[in-house]
Amino acid sequence: MSETLVWIDYVIITCTLLISSGIGLYYRFSGGRQKTTEEFFVANRDMGVTTIAIGLMVSLLSAVSLLGVSSEIYMHGTHYVVIVLGYALATPVIAYFYLPVFFNLGDTSAFQYLEKRFGVKTRLVASTIFLVQFLLYSGVVLYAPALALEATTGLSTTISVIIIGAVCTFYSTIGGMKAVLITDVFQGILMIASVVIVIVTAVLDVGGINKIWDIAVEGKRIDFNSTSFDPTVRHTWWNLIIGGFFIYLSLYGVNQIQVQRVLTIRNLKRAKAAVWLSLPITVILVCGISFSGLALYSKYRNCDPRTAGAIASNDQLMPHYIMENLSKYPGIPGLFIAGIFSAGLSTVSAVQNSAAAIILEDYVKPVFQARQKTFTEDQSAYTSKFLAFLMGLVCLAVALLAQQLGNLLQAALTIFGVVGGPLLGVYTLGMFIESADEISAILGLIASFSLSLWIGFGEPKPEIPKLPVDVSGCNVTMTDSTNNRGSATDDDIFYLYRISYMWYCALGFVCCLLIGLLTSLIINLLSERINNERKTLNPDLFTPLIAARIRKRQEMRRY
Repeated sequence: MSETLVWIDYVIITCTLLISSGIGLYYRFSGGRQKTTEEFFVANRDMGVTTIAIGLMVSLLSAVSLLGVSSEIYMHGTHYVVIVLGYALATPVIAYFYLPVFFNLGDTSAFQYLEKRFGVKTRLVASTIFLVQFLLYSGVVLYAPALALEATTGLSTTISVIIIGAVCTFYSTIGGMKAVLITDVFQGILMIASVVIVIVTAVLDVGGINKIWDIAVEGKRIDFNSTSFDPTVRHTWWNLIIGGFFIYLSLYGVNQIQVQRVLTIRNLKRAKAAVWLSLPITVILVCGISFSGLALYSKYRNCDPRTAGAIASNDQLMPHYIMENLSKYPGIPGLFIAGIFSAGLSTVSAVQNSAAAIILEDYVKPVFQARQKTFTEDQSAYTSKFLAFLMGLVCLAVALLAQQLGNLLQAALTIFGVVGGPLLGVYTLGMFIESADEISAILGLIASFSLSLWIGFGEPKPEIPKLPVDVSGCNVTMTDSTNNRGSATDDDIFYLYRISYMWYCALGFVCCLLIGLLTSLIINLLSERINNERKTLNPDLFTPLIAARIRKRQEMRRY
């Protein structure tokens, strides 16, 4: 397409990146100047509820969500929105069963819990899995919007990746967690502005919100009817609610990025409030992005850009819409693209800071302790900044490498889903099952992770059925490309490879829990060791209900 950014757009984009960098500089030279790991990783535990609630939201909803959810609704209909019901069901479980455990322990790394509960081997296995997953995902977060923006605005993918990665590494390295969180608020506002721009312009174009809805109904985009129990159906009420429940639980309940954010609040009551407040913010934005998909359909219902050859991927729909319809208003495309950049920045900065915390706490410090050497606070602070910088370079390298690996995006998003279940399972095993030990935890984690990867990456996969699109309004002859494979072809594919991706997290969780339980029961039958260990269990390592029972039992023994 001929439309490209003009100078005012570049000015706006540059200003938003400078603001993010300026926030990092401010926190580098104010307060404690990031001289302690307490300030660098958990912001001295004095952050506000609203700030953390927004931070939790933007670290979850990245540029991949901003571009991907809108195209999902455009191509497959509205059923995906049901996932927010799963989010709502998971929130009280997070606030009252998982969060108190991490908050009471107060450790910077969520994986320190696993060492205290099971042992150092479990901690290292889990943290290694997490690091691989999120470094890969952060590379994709940098690359995905750059790929879409190159095709629709003329920006070089390489330049986009380098600029975003450099700015993100700069402010998260020098400003620590405070800079990351305050910048999250700024970037969250830009993300919301991007969605609002699309919706408002589409509403004005077609003549009202009701008109957009009517067009979507006519085009069969409004779909909430699938109640099938078949696990191979891509989206149903059951897999969206149950799958959404476990995905949200794994991300907000035990994920290092989110746990570290919550620990920046001083008391548990306010931390719970932040988790609760994050829910409506997330739901509103998910629904807003979803409605923007309907807005896009109202514009392109008679001239699908991908079929017409205007874009190469459905993920480019939203940037294409902005450039085609709003480039006559200088500055608006720049504001939108700044929102896309910000969505990537918020996720990658979160990964860099959390990855640095994990490496410092789980790898560097134990090495010094094993050698009986002192690791001073100054050394910790400098090492933290170096690790955050190093993680930024790694993310940047992965993003640039993604240009050479066509299936990296699909692979990374699959890993993002399949890793959460096993990790949630091993934390749940530790917090809820008194008899679980290190052997059962490691076996459950490795077995469930292997199963999840096998199912998630197993090939061949059935093609995804897509709703019909039209090109009659753009004078392009639509090729006869059938998106639905015949049932016989689908039946020939191995059953586990046909399971909906919405079940991956739940399957990994159940597998880890069952194998861990079975292993612990066998060990319990063969040895009296676990029964003896129960007498010395630390109640702080268990969810509040189990902890209360342990304390009561220990108190009875004392008398």
